[in-house]
Amino acid sequence: MPVSIIKVGPLGPYDNNAYVIIDGATRQSIFVDAPLDSGRAIDAAKGTDVRRIIITHRHGDHWGNIDQVKAATGAPAYCHEDDRAPYAAKVDGTVADREDVRFGESIVRVVHTPGHTPGSICLFVETADGPALIAGDTLFPGGPGRSDSAASLRQMVSSIKARLLPLPDETVVYPGHGDNTTIGDARREVAGFDAREHPADLHGDVTWAG
Repeated sequence: MPVSIIKVGPLGPYDNNAYVIIDGATRQSIFVDAPLDSGRAIDAAKGTDVRRIIITHRHGDHWGNIDQVKAATGAPAYCHEDDRAPYAAKVDGTVADREDVRFGESIVRVVHTPGHTPGSICLFVETADGPALIAGDTLFPGGPGRSDSAASLRQMVSSIKARLLPLPDETVVYPGHGDNTTIGDARREVAGFDAREHPADLHGDVTWAG
């Protein structure tokens, strides 16, 4: 049976999304991100065997309820090595770029997309409805994630172009906050962004149309 994704949000004061990726054949699952108010996502995971909790990056709004999620699911928490701090005491293991995380009869592939944070990751999976990408705070409808400097914006845009835009156009992008988009839409938006000149110090809340 195919993979499905349950999206739960908005959660907490920053309107986060959490996700449960479920292998239909075995009901094993992966729980993605643990924002405040994750009780709703824990409820969504009931009836599944949560094998791992994977946190997309180190910002606190994605870790707010990690203790509650770990206690409720009994699953270990993973993130990229470059984002282990400041939650090292809560991290049970790390995932690496291009690593295939197996659960049941399914695979989630880790895609390292530095820029928003050094260890930001996305998760690619083939679902019953087609290819899907859980993108953390790397890619949103209309723009990249927030950047702390011009260098981090350039790195994030480079990550998006090199690691995400080669995915099929129909890939559904599930972001860390807000509505979904697709790789096809992002590809067109990035092309428009590249066609314009930008200030050398551009960073912060940047949009592809800006």
